[in-house]
Amino acid sequence: MRSLPEADPGVPDIRSPLRYLWWNAGRQAPSLLLGIGFGVLWWGVQALMPAVLGQGIQAVTAKDTSALIMWSAVLSGLGLVQAFSGIMRHRMAVYNWLAAAYRTVQLTSRQAARLGATLPKRLSTGEVVSVGNSDIAHIGGSIDILLRGSGAVVAIVTVTVILLSTSLPLGLLVLFGVPVMALAVWPLLRPLHLRQRRQRELTGELSTRAADIVAGLRVLRGVGGEQVFAQRYREESQEVRLAGVHVARVESVLEGAQIVLPGLLIAVVTGIGANVAVAGDIPTGQLVSFYLYAVFLIGPLRTLTEAADKLTKGHVAAGRVIRILSIRPEVTGGNGSSPGGVLRDSYSGVTLQPGSFTALAAATPDEAAAIADRLGRYTEGDVTFGPAELRTLPVDEVRARILVADNGARLFNGRLRDELDVRGEATDEDIHRALHAACATDIVEALPDRLDTEVAEAGREFSGGQQQRLRLARALLADPEVLILVEPTSAVDAHSEARIAERLAAARAGRTTLICTTSPLVLDRAQHVIHVEDGRVSAEGTHRQLLDCSPAYAATVTRGEN
Repeated sequence: MRSLPEADPGVPDIRSPLRYLWWNAGRQAPSLLLGIGFGVLWWGVQALMPAVLGQGIQAVTAKDTSALIMWSAVLSGLGLVQAFSGIMRHRMAVYNWLAAAYRTVQLTSRQAARLGATLPKRLSTGEVVSVGNSDIAHIGGSIDILLRGSGAVVAIVTVTVILLSTSLPLGLLVLFGVPVMALAVWPLLRPLHLRQRRQRELTGELSTRAADIVAGLRVLRGVGGEQVFAQRYREESQEVRLAGVHVARVESVLEGAQIVLPGLLIAVVTGIGANVAVAGDIPTGQLVSFYLYAVFLIGPLRTLTEAADKLTKGHVAAGRVIRILSIRPEVTGGNGSSPGGVLRDSYSGVTLQPGSFTALAAATPDEAAAIADRLGRYTEGDVTFGPAELRTLPVDEVRARILVADNGARLFNGRLRDELDVRGEATDEDIHRALHAACATDIVEALPDRLDTEVAEAGREFSGGQQQRLRLARALLADPEVLILVEPTSAVDAHSEARIAERLAAARAGRTTLICTTSPLVLDRAQHVIHVEDGRVSAEGTHRQLLDCSPAYAATVTRGEN
């Protein structure tokens, strides 16, 4: 048993779709060449069988028992070789298909994680889903077909040589007839691929529409727009269905052509062979061989057409994959290092002292989010971390040391324990401490299997407030050097909010923490409060000091109420 995928998929060649496919094939060259060898053997053995069978018939006609036994033994041996090579060819085909597809999955997943917020800005949800649903399979198929396609070429060459050596007219007929058959179906491939591309585009747009509807379902219901968007989805889904019908029409013509055209070649080869046999130029056994060869050629011919189709689809799919792989993150890092220390955003003036428990109250939520993004290196900014500029540090190091947790984060499906302890290093005691600090212990105790309960997709079985508390526990378990929380208590009740504010300081003792909030309950428990107006620090102090000396701060935290 060989494990897939590889630990390291490598660095892809994304200069062009063809180069990417060639690189992908090169990464699995040994298994691919072995599979091609079995494919050639499988088709080659089949190509020899009609000739052996014809010799056996000749032995029967000549009443040559020893020759009949010999050719029967040869035919049995070929059958065993065909069975073995067929099993191995299929095994290698599946392996190569999976290897190519999984390698692409690894690359696209790694790129999506590296891009972060850049990806949805550059590509729609539907386009990304389309790559995962169909393009990866087409890339695997383009590698898989090389096995049978190579064998089909060898089989056709073998049959042509045999026919040429037996009958020059029949050999020439096959030699020129096969390319004609292939070229005859070629004009159907381009309209097929154009219609398939259109269908994929519509499917991607429909997936994007569905994702938008699901994400905003509560809002749509609140404003009465659910039926309007449902009607739009219904209309777009009908467009996708109609596009699928158009694809099926061309595919049906292509499938029919793959039967009819080789059938015509069979009829011509059989007719000429029969005339040659009647004229006495060839014996009966060879006539049977000619007929069997004509029937046999249907398989290789269809395989060549299938190869052209899959290779073209793989080329198109590779183009979409390298489109994702060629996107550069909006934020990049360097090779510098920093011992840590004061984290400062020069634009706003927000400064976080090491080990401090600080709250930031901004006049608008967007201002607080912008500062959090700069401090966490999610957007460009003039930020220093100790003696070093944050932009000079590797992005992976920044992500490990500075964690920004906002309400855009999601819970994934799986065991709750794994969702909270993403590094797999926390003990049960660590998890319970984080749950206690986030006031989420009651949530876990109400679950049937406690921490081993399976979480549904996006944690939909939890309310908004429960999800927020579980996300907070996950952030505390990560225990970063700097933790930046953006409105961590906006969806919980006042009683829970007060307890969370009280416990957070103890849970983060000795660690740098910034909470972006306008909640008086949280602000009152912070060691230091920063007030931001128009993107810049306007006042600093404790919550009660700022209430007394800063009317703007008081208006912000009391929502303008007196």
